[in-house]
Amino acid sequence: MVTAIDRDVSTLAAQPNVEIVQADLEDGSPWPLPGRVFGAVVVTNYLHRPLFPALLDVLSPGGVLLYETFMEGNERFGRPSQPEFLLKDGELLELVRGRFSVVAYEARMISEPKMAMVQRIAARLAGPRASRLAS
Repeated sequence: MVTAIDRDVSTLAAQPNVEIVQADLEDGSPWPLPGRVFGAVVVTNYLHRPLFPALLDVLSPGGVLLYETFMEGNERFGRPSQPEFLLKDGELLELVRGRFSVVAYEARMISEPKMAMVQRIAARLAGPRASRLAS
């Protein structure tokens, strides 16, 4: 089962095994999925730093974080260009330091689908499940 969260779900087509949750994650409302735990969290092209703790706390031990969004330097290529929407150099690494094992990390310029500066991380939350998977 996949759970998709967005404030505008009009473009999300109903699919089997996809739970669509309409929620504005930036309006100060409580986390829309209280008590839920996930094996993976995937975030793309989105940055709202106050959500970092909630996104990390919903991962089960051994869970995977996949995060990709724009970073400083992207202002040369267009939007987003405001600092609050751009990761600082190494910010995703700092986010997971001490709790996660980094599987892959990139901070670089891409040319597809358009020129942009991005950071990407794949990291596994430390825990009993993670150690069993490694053996």
